[in-house]
Amino acid sequence: MMQYKKATPLELAERTISPKNGIFLMGILNVTPDSFFAESRATNLDAALKKALEMVEDGADIIDIGAESTRPGSSYVSAEEEIERLIPFLKLFRKHSDCPVSIDTRKFSVFKSAVEEGADILNDISALEDSPELAPYCAKKKLPVILMHKREKPDVMMQKVCYNDAVKEISAYLKERAEFAIKNGIAKEKIILDPGIGFAKDFETNCKIIKHTSDFGLDGQFPVLIGASRKKCVGQLTGRETEERLAGTLAIHQLAVLHGAQYIRAHDVKETADMLKTLKGIECDVI
Repeated sequence: MMQYKKATPLELAERTISPKNGIFLMGILNVTPDSFFAESRATNLDAALKKALEMVEDGADIIDIGAESTRPGSSYVSAEEEIERLIPFLKLFRKHSDCPVSIDTRKFSVFKSAVEEGADILNDISALEDSPELAPYCAKKKLPVILMHKREKPDVMMQKVCYNDAVKEISAYLKERAEFAIKNGIAKEKIILDPGIGFAKDFETNCKIIKHTSDFGLDGQFPVLIGASRKKCVGQLTGRETEERLAGTLAIHQLAVLHGAQYIRAHDVKETADMLKTLKGIECDVI
């Protein structure tokens, strides 16, 4: 049975936020030259600011900024390069908006620099493994964290897609990382779990994740984030290239919400906000 569940408010360091349309919507902004979806790239400050402000206007609850591509096959960049891409934009954005910002990074020095410029949330694809010092830092600053499941680095992760029981194994990993975060002082209510669609997952596993979204919340202990926006699995289902995967993305994200997701990370904020607004409007408690 599918069930729509409104997201609970999220406590940031100095304020509490609630979603505009029942479910938290994170708008993706990549200040990188090599994001897999060209329209999400913003490699100059003016373009990045325009894109970010449009997403805020269109209904984003959080702007998720990434300065290091982690698409399959990509290579990591240095902390210095990531900071050089990220900080000038963040400084500019904060002059125009107080919209909550999450930083998609694995690196302590990058996130610390971002927090000093007003960042609110850590979105770590390594689930605090690559920089363990991030955990006590986030605890001290009272900042929420998003912990994602993946295997290995992006350049080799698609060689690691075999699971005996994907839902059980991914859930076990997320439980271990949540326990690590709590042990290091991060409040339980500030932890969000992401099963990592497309990160060391084949088509079958990605589909299974959507069907079992609620399982990754570990019996309702944590909210779950799903980010399938325009990814390969959408293309496999629809036969469409990246630029034509909006409808498929909306369908997957809607199913994820109906299976218990409380956070959606998407490129197409306006359309996703309309979908979430519709679900909220018809009070879709049980389908």
